[in-house]
Amino acid sequence: MSQQGPILVVSSASRPSFAATLDGAGLFPVVETGWADASRAVEQVQPAAVLAAASDADAAGLAGLAARVAARQPYLPLIAVDPQTAYPDNVIPFFQSQVLQSQVQQAGPDRLMARVRAALRVRALHATVMRRLVPAAPMTLSQIDPARDATVLLIGRGGAYPALSVALGERSGVVGALSIEAAAKHLNARDIDGIVLGEGFSLRVVDAFLTVLTEDARFRNLPVVVTAGDLAPAYDLPNLEIVSGDAAEVATIVLPLIRQHAFEAHLSRTLKAIDADGLIDARTGLLTAEAFERDFASAIYQTQQRGGGLSVARFAFDPDHPRAQFDGARIISRLMRRMDFGAAQGDGSVVVVFAEADLKTAHAVARRLSSVMRHTSHGQRDARSEPSVTVATLLPNDSAKSLRSRLHEGAQRAAS
Repeated sequence: MSQQGPILVVSSASRPSFAATLDGAGLFPVVETGWADASRAVEQVQPAAVLAAASDADAAGLAGLAARVAARQPYLPLIAVDPQTAYPDNVIPFFQSQVLQSQVQQAGPDRLMARVRAALRVRALHATVMRRLVPAAPMTLSQIDPARDATVLLIGRGGAYPALSVALGERSGVVGALSIEAAAKHLNARDIDGIVLGEGFSLRVVDAFLTVLTEDARFRNLPVVVTAGDLAPAYDLPNLEIVSGDAAEVATIVLPLIRQHAFEAHLSRTLKAIDADGLIDARTGLLTAEAFERDFASAIYQTQQRGGGLSVARFAFDPDHPRAQFDGARIISRLMRRMDFGAAQGDGSVVVVFAEADLKTAHAVARRLSSVMRHTSHGQRDARSEPSVTVATLLPNDSAKSLRSRLHEGAQRAAS
């Protein structure tokens, strides 16, 4: 990590305790500066990450530093320690004051080091994409809009659940779960960019859930916000925060972490697209439209030549909520069988080809896929991702055009 560059620590006159922690660990060269020189230091030092002692910072100073940091490539993490004022979207909050007094010496430094390492992983991934993407196209954290790109798993069943659902749903996609068991199914079935664990569970249940997240490498770096104030953050979860505020405060704290994770997921999909010679859509994980049309025609030809079955499903989403299409596309990309392929369409739908599948099998697979999408809301709580699904199967004399035409005719009948 130290080869990426030094860590720039921004603070007032007194040296913050976390600077000594970073320095003493020996993993990160540390350069310190005051708020007046912070923006200039970002340009001169070229740090790998910036940590700001924000407890005594004014909003204007933090905003100015955030703007300078946002302009850097590759991604430059900006972590604000104990922010007391509103902070820009690219600022990652870290609240060391949450650690119980008996754990300050052990848990506090460890949590901060883990938070820094997790952020540097995203920076390293961005640098890899920039190196391999030729010609290099601008790709920044600011291009990630949680309302369009991120999905939060909200778990809870207490009185605060509706308020959390609204506060998060206004700024991102939300998947609701009233039990830990339901939450586990969502985690295994779809791409989640953050978890908010609300009221309604005992500390034993919360502890068990966080322990499972810690032990599973797929979920260890997810942003997790827990609203149970009596819980100590003694878990190997670098993006864990424990918040006792209202729904708006919870959303404010978790959304910068969620945006960072959504950016990381976008970078991972971009690398897969590069590996696939540009045939994969980096946003959805499905084929690009051009690659899909070519493979669709080829699959029909080969099926007719050698026999077998082939079916096509069209998932049509609410046109008033365009991000529902991309959320559905990502679910399909994650859950569809390896022999199947699909692509997002310009009309807001997603079309999937099921290889070696008759009409009955295709209907069953399509129902399973759409049932997973049913639990995501966007904006208002009644705006759901559940699509309208039509299925058609290949007939002996079909072409790609005739099969697609029959699929659209079925969709029009279903709509009427």
